[in-house]
Amino acid sequence: MSRVLEFLSGITLSTALHLLGIILLALLVNRFLRILTKLIVKPATNQSRAAQAREQQTRTLAGVLYSAVSKMVWVVALITALDLFGINPTPALTLAGLASVAVGFGAQNLVRDMITGFYIVLEDQYAVGDTIQFGDATGRVEHITLRRTVIRDARGALVTIANGEIRTVANLSRDWSQTFVDVSLAPETALDQPLAALEAACAELRADAAWSQALVDGPRILGVQSIDRSATQVRLQARTAPTRQDEVARELRRRIHAELQKRGIPFSSVQRIELVGATEIAAEAANSLAGNDR
Repeated sequence: MSRVLEFLSGITLSTALHLLGIILLALLVNRFLRILTKLIVKPATNQSRAAQAREQQTRTLAGVLYSAVSKMVWVVALITALDLFGINPTPALTLAGLASVAVGFGAQNLVRDMITGFYIVLEDQYAVGDTIQFGDATGRVEHITLRRTVIRDARGALVTIANGEIRTVANLSRDWSQTFVDVSLAPETALDQPLAALEAACAELRADAAWSQALVDGPRILGVQSIDRSATQVRLQARTAPTRQDEVARELRRRIHAELQKRGIPFSSVQRIELVGATEIAAEAANSLAGNDR
């Protein structure tokens, strides 16, 4: 305690003023950086998805840049303040450099995460609010830093992904999404009436104002996808607004089911018969036939 008091009593007015000036200068520089990084943000001029995504991307980039440069400003301020008190910062910087090299070998994953995170933000691979798929994890991006990406999955769980682990990522929120709906019809049914019913269901969905905003293109009938003894499968395709493909597919299936029922068109009805002990039955039948032959 006495050493601290002795150290404080040795601080002259000039040193205190210089220290105060360094702190004020660091605060002013950080304030200037805050204003400068805000200039990077491009506010959305309309309610379109592209404009809002661009605004979110620039906000993320501005936040990352401000955080990194602000830390550098305070480090420089600390080194300058040490010199005021007669503490030579050179040995400390040398020691910090050696320590950083040693830590760098042990923190290669951290460095990789930060470099990858920088390119994720810079290249606009995804932004906060986008829905992405990485491996088995799919969810809405809630937070991005240089080190990690945090998403909220379908269970409501927060999933944290190290940016360095991301090699291939699917952005499900850009431009449009796509869905396919397969309808299995009875193989003996002529296709003219079912195709007309499917087209009626598609037209009804396109004309519905509650769903037209979710549609980018279609839905349309692509044609017969497969034919076998059990069913004739017809495929439909629709392009939707980002992340709305599942709800559009469910609504389209509902309308198709109602339209086919209204017109009395049967679906494929495949019955599977499983013979328990079929091998033993076949063997007994073969032995019986062999005995009759003798």
